[in-house]
Amino acid sequence: MRDTKVFENMKDVFNAVIMDMQEKYGNVVVLDADLKNCLGEKDFEKKYPDRFYEAGIAEGNMVAVAGGLSSVGFVPYVHSFGTFTSRRVYDQLFISVAYAKQRVQVIGTDPGVTAQLNGGTHMPFEDIALMRQIPDMVVYEPSDAESLYQLGCQAYESGKSAYVRFRRKGVTHRYDAGTKLELGKGVVLAEGGDLTIVATGELEVSEAAAAVEALKADGIKATLIDLHTIKPLDTALIEKYAKSTGRVLVCENGRYAGGVGEGIAAYLSKNCPTKMDFVCVGEEFGEVGKLDYLKKVFHLDSESIVAKAKALVK
Repeated sequence: MRDTKVFENMKDVFNAVIMDMQEKYGNVVVLDADLKNCLGEKDFEKKYPDRFYEAGIAEGNMVAVAGGLSSVGFVPYVHSFGTFTSRRVYDQLFISVAYAKQRVQVIGTDPGVTAQLNGGTHMPFEDIALMRQIPDMVVYEPSDAESLYQLGCQAYESGKSAYVRFRRKGVTHRYDAGTKLELGKGVVLAEGGDLTIVATGELEVSEAAAAVEALKADGIKATLIDLHTIKPLDTALIEKYAKSTGRVLVCENGRYAGGVGEGIAAYLSKNCPTKMDFVCVGEEFGEVGKLDYLKKVFHLDSESIVAKAKALVK
């Protein structure tokens, strides 16, 4: 069992996943698109030089090669910024991997506004929507180091292709080592009867947790769900709390169209019609800025969550 408290960056956590899966199963290969120093795969390359491939700035080719490596028994991990392992490689991922029934672990770093100073060209708001369209693709966005480690290992062991999104630099420690976390099963972090807040990923779970505390001061008690797995959705948990509170607010660091909120809304509209609202990115492109600024500009901060929660309760 890894002590994830020692990690100071989320990228280091995921490198531990890759190293541990190779040491346990012996069939891992890693491909990167000229960003190995950004993700920090040098330890893997040093220990397993014949299992690391530098693809250069040719992400589509990288994913096609990964599909070929999978066809002969390897489990490839491919990495680039989230824009480039979703939008740029979509046809290769859809055809060379998914349609061909191959198995590849796809890493999309610095999703949404966490791309910060790299700006709009590197700021994926639509990667969740794209990945949700690929049949049998697991999609997950952990909220801290422990969940990234556990779910990363479970995604490998699922036998399916998976897409994970997380920021590279900095880390949140929310769960203790050994906390039971399960791919496809959300975690209830707080319980209250006035509304249910469903949040995905490190940024929005942290902002939602702050909002829950702020709402308490105004006498509003909220349930908070860490929905770390986006596909498959934990529909049983969502429906349970939608029924008990009658109001659901979904928070995600991405676009509404095709995203987590729309997926939950589609399910609830058929199975449990519920009053809903959404904290997400609308019809906008990204921009350059630091995280505190971007959270406010795109209304992803705790203050925006509090405002929408209050309006929903009224």
